[in-house]
Amino acid sequence: MVRIVTPLLNKADIGASPSKYSTPDTCQSWFHARWSCLHDPHVRALAWLISAPDLLALDAAQWHAKIATLPPDSQTATWLQALDQQPAELHAFLQIGPFERLGRYAEKLLAFYFKHQGRLVAHGIQVHDNNHQTIGEFDFFLRCGAAVVHWEFAIKLYLMAGSEDSDCFVGPNLTDTLQAKMGKILDRQLALSSHPAAVPYLPSPISDAQALIKGWMFYPDSNAAPLSAGLSVNHCRGFWCTHAHAKNIDAACFVVLPRLSWLAPVQLDLQKTLDRAQLLSALDRHFSMDAMPLLIAQCRIDKHLALEVSRGFIVPNDWRDRAGQRTQRACISR
Repeated sequence: MVRIVTPLLNKADIGASPSKYSTPDTCQSWFHARWSCLHDPHVRALAWLISAPDLLALDAAQWHAKIATLPPDSQTATWLQALDQQPAELHAFLQIGPFERLGRYAEKLLAFYFKHQGRLVAHGIQVHDNNHQTIGEFDFFLRCGAAVVHWEFAIKLYLMAGSEDSDCFVGPNLTDTLQAKMGKILDRQLALSSHPAAVPYLPSPISDAQALIKGWMFYPDSNAAPLSAGLSVNHCRGFWCTHAHAKNIDAACFVVLPRLSWLAPVQLDLQKTLDRAQLLSALDRHFSMDAMPLLIAQCRIDKHLALEVSRGFIVPNDWRDRAGQRTQRACISR
């Protein structure tokens, strides 16, 4: 049974850090308490990116002091509330296409934020060699006092599929692992500014290079989620279960989350939700044609709104076996 645990919040909790809570749906409880005033989905996604806990521990030895974090800004809440009332500028900046990737969407949200702060020098700068071959891409050049820093950014959702190390966390489509992704970022992407082909693209000498990593981790039992090495103690968590076990989940209502809704905990009109029978029917239809896991939100009802209290990936029944094979290959290749 996938349970729903909802911490009770009092007035003193509003705006508190997520570290106050230890239950698996900490991020949902805290986010709704802090950002209940926001209703535009893109503004809510931006609020989550700015304020959600980092996915990785800044002081973990395996990240070599290369993990960035967003500093607090006392003016952010006021700015986001004003933006929520008039979000047209943000919508125009995003220019969301029909096949927008989640990572690119999140990157553009952050670019809008850095631009508002006056920190953005450039973003999404592709580096080509003399033969016009792509060497890499700089996600962000940011002002840091008188210096310019290079930040790489990644939004990642991984499912725990084995023992408690970074190779056991695999993407829902099994194409990568946390270990492989961070290896690429630390060893290649953050070193891009030292590549000879990158010199013409640098706005000035780069004083530092770090990676900002946001996202969610999903566990077979979200109420007993362990803390694995390298992860932030407060990282956002969810569950995963097979299609066969989805019949055990329960909530007041449900939402199947489209990819661009994978960031902030969902808040939407009740008419756009599913009851349990409708959800199970939708899952049956999906897995009869497709092997891609689906991310769903379990919701509670608050007047005319549905508020997410937990989220989880529903995976094909053979996903665990395929994930095990993926993690074994990752271990062999190390």
